[in-house]
Amino acid sequence: MLHLNQINLTFNEGTLDEKNALENINLTLAPGDFLTIIGSNGAGKSTMMNVVSGTLLPDVGDVIIDDKTVTHLPEYKRSQMIGRVFQDPMAGSAPSMTIEENLAMAYSRNKKRTFKTGVTKKRKEIFREYLETLNLGLENRLSAKVGLLSGGERQALSLLMATFTEPKLLLLDEHTAALDPSRAELITKLTADIVKKFNLTTLMVTHNMQQALDLGNRLIMMDKGQIILDVSGEDKQNLTIEKLLQEFQRIRGEKMTNDKAVLG
Repeated sequence: MLHLNQINLTFNEGTLDEKNALENINLTLAPGDFLTIIGSNGAGKSTMMNVVSGTLLPDVGDVIIDDKTVTHLPEYKRSQMIGRVFQDPMAGSAPSMTIEENLAMAYSRNKKRTFKTGVTKKRKEIFREYLETLNLGLENRLSAKVGLLSGGERQALSLLMATFTEPKLLLLDEHTAALDPSRAELITKLTADIVKKFNLTTLMVTHNMQQALDLGNRLIMMDKGQIILDVSGEDKQNLTIEKLLQEFQRIRGEKMTNDKAVLG
């Protein structure tokens, strides 16, 4: 479903601030893979996510989604096959629009645009059915402005908007980091349920190592723009935070920095 082939990206090339943001990234995901991505600040996690989404273009290499090379396809065109949830709950929805209007926009993402109204009686029923799965009572608040929702409610809505059209790829960019522990736990559970329900191919960046261990069937660790560890299946199930930190030290010969962040 996703193939990154020899991706390289350098920021500020030829200056004193030159940085190898991504170096020789090779990654292949099969349909239904749920990959969690960990690493210290500046490791290249979100940069790789931005290359997949089309926010950033690589200097070298190819991005292939569902056997289609999209390396130079602009972000707005890739959005037809990609759903994304950001760290900021305010980023995934339009606050001045109602819940049903936000859902109507997301529902039309991979459909042909027409001049017909986005919110129809039939669509309202579809929206209610999907919102009921969140168990937040939002199905009874379709006409409420999204700006009036709490951060957790908005993030749950953003997750639903990103997934109910069953995109080829789901990108989760530290989507629970800005929430309090109880809301983060709720969104984490919703994430697991939704990914399983639709069998979505998913990439999730997180600073929370335990979350990375609990979710998904595969985990990669990044450092200085490189993938330094790739674990899946039973090997992933047997991992612990302590083992991950030991692996980093074994590979890099030094302790991982930003321990507070990576431990969550």
